[in-house]
Amino acid sequence: MAQDLLGSPAKEGTHHNSNATPPPHDSRSQSLRTSLPLLLLICTAFLAVAITAGVWLGSVGLSPGSVWAVIWQHLTGRVHNTVTNALVWDLRLPRVLLAAVVGAALTTAGGVIQVLVRNALADPFLLGVSSGASVGATAVLLFGALTALGLWALETGAILGALGAMIIVFVLARQGGQLAPLQLTLSGVVMAGLFGAITSFMIFKANPQATQSVLFWLLGSFGNAAWAQLPEPTIALLVAIVYLMAQARSLNALAMGAEVATSLGVDVSTLRRDLFLVTSLIAGLSVAVSGVIGFVGLVVPHIVRLVVGSDHRRTLPVGVLVGASFMVLSDLLARTIVSPAEMPIGVITAIIGAPVLLVLIRRRTYMYGGAAS
Repeated sequence: MAQDLLGSPAKEGTHHNSNATPPPHDSRSQSLRTSLPLLLLICTAFLAVAITAGVWLGSVGLSPGSVWAVIWQHLTGRVHNTVTNALVWDLRLPRVLLAAVVGAALTTAGGVIQVLVRNALADPFLLGVSSGASVGATAVLLFGALTALGLWALETGAILGALGAMIIVFVLARQGGQLAPLQLTLSGVVMAGLFGAITSFMIFKANPQATQSVLFWLLGSFGNAAWAQLPEPTIALLVAIVYLMAQARSLNALAMGAEVATSLGVDVSTLRRDLFLVTSLIAGLSVAVSGVIGFVGLVVPHIVRLVVGSDHRRTLPVGVLVGASFMVLSDLLARTIVSPAEMPIGVITAIIGAPVLLVLIRRRTYMYGGAAS
């Protein structure tokens, strides 16, 4: 069996070998093998259109030409100090790019976590990382923790909370020196509930006038986006994508089950540990800069699998582009649907994501890890 799937005899006891993979399990994935470059080109073009619309549309109207003119001025070093330049370069463009990065990160984390815990309803927040980040951010917003860090206080507090939650869940989920999917899921759910209770307690004890900013952050927003917030989540996402693409074949094997993956030469224990760390890091950094935004990491991976199949060599790059586009367009709706006010983006993603997921579940099943989900 292993020889049929790999094309060569499997080597036992190796590290999570990037050559250890079965081919795609469904005919759709097989049929789209040759069209993947075209699909990536289409998704990239759609993302470019979404980014342009995200910068162009708003309470102050601009034209697409003026948007790209400002971007070209900055790329060529001939910047004109105009209102349009300030609106595009200082306000809207960093916000749209941050939304794209966060959308791509949450989609990537969601798709991988679904394989890690073998649960098609898992998302980046299942592991308790977002709840831990919420505790840190709430402490900063309500009680002035880490005020010495100035503008970095909120992001730092959220990151520290996410890292703390990640460490606790990691320790609790280890069984016999290995990460067990069931223990990982249960530990994440329990700690998410505990951290949620701590956040609620802090909100209850704080000044009622200060709780509005916390509640808005807990529902997700890119309202405070700035260029300085882009490097950390962007670098983390790029590193994660490079690593995950290198392990895409091992992810395919793990999706079929731990026993199958082991028989194909995958070091399941090490792979699970690394996947947990990578997904927790990018999810934690995303929550730190955007707040808690649900449904993206749950719904978008399902849509991508339905289109390109279950092979992670295809779902990972396509998911990055689709997730980025979804978040940019959701943020655009959040900014314009109740203009000049702004709606929390978590409300938009839930309103869109919940019906879409229900439709996908009702319409048909698809192959997940070699079995119909």
